[in-house]
Amino acid sequence: MTSKLKSEAENIYLILAALFIASLVTSNLIFQKFFTWDFFGLHTFELSVGILPYPITFLITDIISEIYGKKRAHKVIMAGIFASIFMLLIIIASSSVAATDWSPIQNHEFKRVFGFTFIAVGASLAAYLLAQHIDVQLFHFWKNLTKGKHLWLRNNASTFTSQFIDTFTVLFLLCSFKVIEWELFGILLLNGYMFKLIIAILDTPVIYFIVYLFKRRFHLKDSMDELQF
Repeated sequence: MTSKLKSEAENIYLILAALFIASLVTSNLIFQKFFTWDFFGLHTFELSVGILPYPITFLITDIISEIYGKKRAHKVIMAGIFASIFMLLIIIASSSVAATDWSPIQNHEFKRVFGFTFIAVGASLAAYLLAQHIDVQLFHFWKNLTKGKHLWLRNNASTFTSQFIDTFTVLFLLCSFKVIEWELFGILLLNGYMFKLIIAILDTPVIYFIVYLFKRRFHLKDSMDELQF
C-alpha cells in the first residue's frame, strides 16, 4: 500500500472513531427522554432517545473489525470509555458550581437533566465494555470459522448477542439504582432489544456497501484481508 493510501486509511479510521465516540457520549447524555415509535402498526415501542445513536457504535466497530482488525477495534472501544469518563468529570464539575441569578438554566433544572448521569454512565460503561468486547470477539470468531465468507452472519450474530447483553445489563443496573422502576424492566428490555435487532438487520446492506468500498479503494482482494500499518 502506498503512503498516500495509508494516510487516507488512517484519516478514515479517525473519522470512524470520532463518530463512534460522539454516538456513545451522546447516548449517555440524552437517555432520560423517552418516546414511542409505531413500527408499521405491528408493534409500538417505548424507548429512550439514548438508544437512537447507540446502534451506530456496533455498526462502526464491526466495520473497523472487518477492515482494520481486532486490535484497532479494541482501541476505539477503550477511547470511548475514556471519553465517557472525561464527559462525566465535566458534568460533575459543572454541577458543583452555583448558577447565577440570570442564568437561563438554574441549578435544579440542570440537576434534573444531568442528576442521574453519573449512575447512567456507570451502568452504560459496564454494559458497554462487556458488550463491545463480546461483539468484537464474536465477529472475529465467525469470520475465522467461515474463512471470511458470509459477512451478514458475523455482523448479525455478533450484534444480536452483544446487544442483548448490553440492553439487559444497563437496564438491570438502572433499575437496581432506582433510576428506572422495576416494573418497566421487562417492557424496556423487550422494546430495546427488538429495536436493536431491527436496526442490526437494516444495517446489513450498509455494512456490505461500506466494506465493498473499502476493499475496492484499498485493494483488499481476499475476504480475510485487513489493512496493515
